[in-house]
Amino acid sequence: MSISKEDAAREAALRYHRVPRPGKMESVPTKPFSSPEDLSLAYSPGVAYPCLEIAKNPDDTYLYTNRGNTVAVISNGTAVLGLGNIGAAAAKPVMEGKGLLFKIFAGIDATDIEINETDPKKIVEIVRAISPSFGGINLEDIKAPECFEIEQSLVGTCGIPVMHDDQHGTATIVAAAMINACYLQEKEIEDLRLVVNGAGAAAIACTNLLLALGLRRSNVVMCDSKGVISEARKDLNPQKAAFATYDTSIHTLADAMKDADAFLGLSVADVITPEMLRSMAERPIVFALANPNPEISREAALGARPDLIYATGRSDYPNQINNVLGFPYIFRGALDSHASVINDHMKLAAATAIAELAREAVPDDVKELYPGEKLEFGREYILPKPFDHRLLQKVAPAVVKAAMVSGVASRHIDDLEAYGLNLGNYVNCTDRHIAEFIANSCIL
Repeated sequence: MSISKEDAAREAALRYHRVPRPGKMESVPTKPFSSPEDLSLAYSPGVAYPCLEIAKNPDDTYLYTNRGNTVAVISNGTAVLGLGNIGAAAAKPVMEGKGLLFKIFAGIDATDIEINETDPKKIVEIVRAISPSFGGINLEDIKAPECFEIEQSLVGTCGIPVMHDDQHGTATIVAAAMINACYLQEKEIEDLRLVVNGAGAAAIACTNLLLALGLRRSNVVMCDSKGVISEARKDLNPQKAAFATYDTSIHTLADAMKDADAFLGLSVADVITPEMLRSMAERPIVFALANPNPEISREAALGARPDLIYATGRSDYPNQINNVLGFPYIFRGALDSHASVINDHMKLAAATAIAELAREAVPDDVKELYPGEKLEFGREYILPKPFDHRLLQKVAPAVVKAAMVSGVASRHIDDLEAYGLNLGNYVNCTDRHIAEFIANSCIL
């Protein structure tokens, strides 16, 4: 008896996570351990010496432990992927998957930590308390508006970089895509008229980073499920209120779309109509990022406006806005520069490096992983592919440089070119066979 495509995919995913052993990650020793002498150095009595050095100088933890290559992936499971509030335990496969991506793309050891707590203040206390164990904190799948409070309370107070990837990882890739879309559509970011549909954590972070890129606040209209966010509304939290429009002639999403240059959707499926797209300015930019189904399908969008550039969050369409293009390399650069925070300078540096890489010729070994796709800079290729091994060597050095220039790095790297080239020597993703295995296993 034949089974449905969905049932086959479900069984393949469950088997992948179960066989040959449950989960996706394990710990591996990095030092010799085969003799009594090895063990006496690894634990007692030899371990006392690095402990005493760190007690005298806490920064020596980066010299004698793995802290400088370790990120905690932390979630309470209140906003998981497209699954919603499924709880801390059910979020663990996603956080393990995030750890796998950190490892294969940037050589970073990630520890997933699922917190069975919803009180933002208590989560902040927990994360601060465990922060000495890690070189960075990646917050993940925590619902808005609590995620804002948690991140704002942690950034700059833990002494290590903290980033909520659903917000700032997404924002970085959206900024990279917008740089190239504006270039191809012959538009200037400072003149762009942008409509944002959705006012959650990702939408607000994306808009804020686009403002840092040069977008004018007066050219932004943001909508939520109740319509245009306007000054007249009294139901706005501080994050939404910051984007309230004073234009009293705009009441609906359809009103906002008239003569707009760009649309950024982080909302729900099918809220954009072909008529709305036809009302936009010439050569529009449409990022329809609702998952699994975008705000308007690619087919309907191109049918209404053949002159647009279209991107989604889906891997089966061109121009996927995929966080994996950014977060491994942002944290790689932040860890290696011993940055105290991940700031806008670093995110914009990452976005610019990603955008510039998309304009370069794609190596044959990368093309072979994507048969049938035309990997050439243009309307259907505004971002590099996740398995482009050059991302690590381009983006991480750009982040390091931005950290040093902006004054948040405590470690200086003189030769950034040599640093970037050296990064490729120990990352598994550069191995074609591993890359093919992961691609075929539908991890992304």
